[in-house]
Amino acid sequence: MSSFVHRFACLFLCALGLGAGPLQAQRERLPPADREIVEKKWPNAKRTGTSLRYVVMKEGDRQGGTPVPGDYVSVLYIGALLDGKVFDQTTDPTKPFKTRIGRDELIEGWDQALQMMHRGDKWVLIVPYELGYGTPGRPPTIPSRATLVFEMELLDFGPK
Repeated sequence: MSSFVHRFACLFLCALGLGAGPLQAQRERLPPADREIVEKKWPNAKRTGTSLRYVVMKEGDRQGGTPVPGDYVSVLYIGALLDGKVFDQTTDPTKPFKTRIGRDELIEGWDQALQMMHRGDKWVLIVPYELGYGTPGRPPTIPSRATLVFEMELLDFGPK
């Protein structure tokens, strides 16, 4: 009998381990109404395991690698709500937005996306509210549970 219990326990623990692995599908983080808009407007958007969606508008330098946590990045961007209303932007290449990634200085969607981008890439990035400003939003410009859309270009990155 103890052999049976031991086998059952092993099978149970193995099943738990498999459920937590990379094969597990991530839940959709976009609300159904937002997902419908996104799929209609950007039907070819790629989706990550965390429900970020992105469209590569321009490919940059594939030889230069991608930023890693701690790197400083220089970015041009236009941030808008799903209805197109712009809430923030930095578009002057002589004065790009500069910050570090992987240090809790950015919304999670940006941290994830920038670590996938190459120097010179230009993307449309669709960020579910959970990877953006969350349930509270950032009043008055970003409402509660807002899906965000960024047109962003990674100009440069590095340790300093």
